Amino acid sequence: MLFIADTLKENLSQFIFGTGLLEWSGVFTGILCVWLAAKNNIWNWPIACISVLIYVVIFFEGRLYADAGLQVYFLMTNIYGWYYWSKHRDNPINERPVSNIAPKEIFLSIIGVIVFTLALGFTLFHQTNASFPFIDSFCTACSIIAQFFLARKVIQNWLIWIFVDIIYVGVYFSKDLYATGLMYLLYIGIATMGYLDWRKTYREQSN
Repeated sequence: MLFIADTLKENLSQFIFGTGLLEWSGVFTGILCVWLAAKNNIWNWPIACISVLIYVVIFFEGRLYADAGLQVYFLMTNIYGWYYWSKHRDNPINERPVSNIAPKEIFLSIIGVIVFTLALGFTLFHQTNASFPFIDSFCTACSIIAQFFLARKVIQNWLIWIFVDIIYVGVYFSKDLYATGLMYLLYIGIATMGYLDWRKTYREQSN
């Protein structure tokens, strides 16, 4: 029992003090922006811009190159989402509604994920020292789709995020990014809340 207690104490100490200020900053801004997005709050976008800039550095240092590149895409979609959500913001009648995914969007998304995963995965595998080239590429592809749907207020973006976040938890823990791994555990809960809230809003719009 004493050995177990000492081990837990050592792991907790490593988690708290071994996590740098930069990663904690990324965790805080990341959780905040996702929570605001789940609440359909436009301020998620500027905070998200800060978060992705932090994670460009963190992921590059962790040799998660696809994830580092993904943050650049996130930065662009964050700016686009900020603009898109701002349209008619002062006029609730014309405010951008929550929408449902179309069958064509499902088909194109699946094709896009397959092609992107294979293309980027083989590139990272042969040209870099990436830790998880194909898993990283698959999660990147899914995240690109989910982020675009989030910016367009498509309700199913949250289901994609839940799926991707589950995978990311394992990836980040394996890279000793414990705070980021815990952040993605929280993301799963927040994304679930976001899906339920947006589904309620969608049904209210349809009535």
